[in-house]
Amino acid sequence: MVIDLVTQRMTLTPELIRLLADRRIGVGFDQLLIVEPPSRPDIDFKYRIFNADGSEVSQCGNGARCFASFVQARKLSFKQRLRVETSSGVIVLSTDRYGWVQVDMGKPKFEPDQIPFTPKTITKVGRAYRLDVDGTPVQLYVANIGNPHAIIKVDDVLAADVDRLGKLIESHVAFPERVNVNFVQVINQRHVRIRVYERGVGETQACGTGACASVATGIREGWLDEGVDIRAQLYGGSLAIRWQDGYSLIMTGPTAFVYEGVFSPDGLAASAGIKLDPNADDVY
Repeated sequence: MVIDLVTQRMTLTPELIRLLADRRIGVGFDQLLIVEPPSRPDIDFKYRIFNADGSEVSQCGNGARCFASFVQARKLSFKQRLRVETSSGVIVLSTDRYGWVQVDMGKPKFEPDQIPFTPKTITKVGRAYRLDVDGTPVQLYVANIGNPHAIIKVDDVLAADVDRLGKLIESHVAFPERVNVNFVQVINQRHVRIRVYERGVGETQACGTGACASVATGIREGWLDEGVDIRAQLYGGSLAIRWQDGYSLIMTGPTAFVYEGVFSPDGLAASAGIKLDPNADDVY
C-alpha cells in the first residue's frame, strides 16, 4: 500500500497501520510505503516503509519499484530516474519504456556489526555461522541490503521449514534488531528459488532486499555467476539481480497496480471497535 503525503497530510500511528494492514477490516498489505517531499535539493522524494505490525524499517526493494511506479502514475514526477532518500541512505530508481523499474540498491554489507549480528558464542564455518535454533544447529550467512538478512541454503525450498525456523531466527537473541530469514535453493549458476520470512510480517510472496541479499551471498560463495543477471524466483514472481564485487547491486523487475481508493482513519477505527488515542506517539 502506498500513500501520497506530498499533496496531502495525515497522522499515522502504529495502531492505525496495523488496522490498515488487516486483510479483513482494513486494506491488507505486507508493507506500507509513504511518499514524502524531499528534505534536501538533490533528492526527489523521501521514502518511508512500515511493516504490517506498525514497525518502521529502513528499506524494501520491491517497495522501491512500486514507489517509482506510483510516483509516475500520480504525476508527482515525470522523471525516468529518481533519487530517493530512505533511512538507510539514498537509492536511485530508473523506469524503462516497458514500465520495468531498476533499483540501484548500493553495496551489500556482510560484517556482523553491519547487520547487526552478535555471534559472540556462535561457531563460524568459513564465512557462515552455525546458530543454535531451539536446539537445532542451523548454518546461515548474514547480509545487509538496507535491511538485515539471514541466508540459509536448502536443497528444496518448497520443503523448507520456513514458518517455524523463520519465526525462531527472526527474533533470535543474536539479531538485536530482528532479521529477515531467506531460504535459498540454487537451481543453477544463474537461477535461484527463494522463500522469505520477513520480520514483523511473516512469510511473504516476495522480498526484493531478500532476493538481493540471497544473490549477493550466492555470488560471494561461488554458487552463482558474478556480473550477469541472476533470476531470483519467488512466489510472487521473478527478479533480475546483478552484482559484481565492489560495485552496487542492481535489481530489476515489474510492478502491478491492484486498485486505488480513499479511507477515513476514524471511520476505519470505529468499524473495528477501536478508538484511536489522540495522545499516542504519532508517526507524523
